Amino acid sequence: MTAPVLGLLVLAKAPEPGRVKTRLCPPLAPAEAADLAAAALLDTLDAVCGVPGGRVVVALAGRVSSAVRAVELGAALRGVVIRGQRGPDLGHRIAAAHHDAAGLLPGRPVLQLGMDTPQVDPALLADAAGPLHRGTVDAVLGPATDGGWWTLGLRDPRAAAAIADVPTSRGDTGERTVHALRTAGLRVGLLPELTDVDTAADAVAVARTAPWSRFAAAVAMLPALTSGICRNDEFAPQNVPTRGENAVASGVRGC
Repeated sequence: MTAPVLGLLVLAKAPEPGRVKTRLCPPLAPAEAADLAAAALLDTLDAVCGVPGGRVVVALAGRVSSAVRAVELGAALRGVVIRGQRGPDLGHRIAAAHHDAAGLLPGRPVLQLGMDTPQVDPALLADAAGPLHRGTVDAVLGPATDGGWWTLGLRDPRAAAAIADVPTSRGDTGERTVHALRTAGLRVGLLPELTDVDTAADAVAVARTAPWSRFAAAVAMLPALTSGICRNDEFAPQNVPTRGENAVASGVRGC
């Protein structure tokens, strides 16, 4: 078996009703929100498992046996390494997950994402990791439209300790994360901005960018999202092309 050249780290929660995507309720019921989360996680697992030379590690919170789409998720997770999340808050859980990945994949770069961007595909992720392989940067960060970030890549995943104390779920989380990485002496490259799914309007917007996905199919089954009350035609288009196209802008912006 060929040794992996990249770690793909997914920070995920088991999609148990009432425990995930609570900002979608209302207009959705907890079970409907959990089904969207399950679809997004399955799409994310498809994407990371399709990256050539990658080894997938899932840092998981919660019980898959209690989740929506438990059978499908169990099958999707069967071929990946699973580690439990640990830490008092999200920043420390991210740092701990990277530390665990470093132990599993010594000397390999790691690209981490969550389960809120089902529009990603293997080509996007492989290209995002390119600067780490080339050594032109020490870290890459994909900003999110809400001011956070959707992916973090590190040549040495132990360097994630630098962001453990960065406040999350804020409009300046992405900016603060870049600052923390630079303060730690890392060269940081920025990737294309994506929308992650936090609100009902986000769900509709993201589904439009990924019509092939389980997530888009799940959105289409929910009248609360398809009736028009959650649509926002003023959403700015994202730099996410159709599946299979090169989705990373040529050249990574350094900062």
